[in-house]
Amino acid sequence: MMAVYQTSDLTAASYSVALFGLAATTVLLLLGQAWVDRKWRLPVALCAIAALVGIGTVYEARDAWLAGNGVPVVYHYVGWSVSMPLQVLALFFLVGTAGKLSAGLFWRLVVVSVLMVFVRYLGEAQFMHPTLAFLIGLVFWLYLLGEFYFGRMDDVVRGSTGDYLRRGFFWLRLIVTVGWAIYPLGNFLTAFAGIADDGSLSVAYNFADILNRMAFGIAVLSTAVLASEENSRA
Repeated sequence: MMAVYQTSDLTAASYSVALFGLAATTVLLLLGQAWVDRKWRLPVALCAIAALVGIGTVYEARDAWLAGNGVPVVYHYVGWSVSMPLQVLALFFLVGTAGKLSAGLFWRLVVVSVLMVFVRYLGEAQFMHPTLAFLIGLVFWLYLLGEFYFGRMDDVVRGSTGDYLRRGFFWLRLIVTVGWAIYPLGNFLTAFAGIADDGSLSVAYNFADILNRMAFGIAVLSTAVLASEENSRA
């Protein structure tokens, strides 16, 4: 039986916007594989998978909302635990087209990005002290930002000859800085401010997907397409 939305149900509508937007983004990124040079295909594919994971997550969360007007926190974290590490790796391989990055950096990014999400979940699910979980998750996020702004990845981008890669990396790490800030903010509001998710937080997370999953993937694709054209003219 198909669920019928109420006109005033902004939360359900936001889930549908996120669902259809992520579906369109996934199709665009998969089509974009044919528009870029071979070395750029992996970061684009990783963003497509991250968007695809988002589709499943949003669909399940929307069903949970319509069934009982509440979305357990686990729905959000299941999707983030897969999509956020994939996006971090997309950045890694994007930068890797311009210079050598170590296997050690690869594994650090994987482990830290997974733990960043997992520790926050432990705090919100009361498996771990919320304050400790929040602080540890914040440290992991700041570590990622440190790698992007001051680490080897930044050195490689600065030393590259491609203007489009430098511009793309600037915007992508800005998304990770500004867009991803909503997740520790939401964690803080629920864990410390005592705010229950009556649907407003889900709306914020869904509209954040427009920046954090959709715009991120399109920015990677745009960078790859423009850089491929730049290389072909060189």
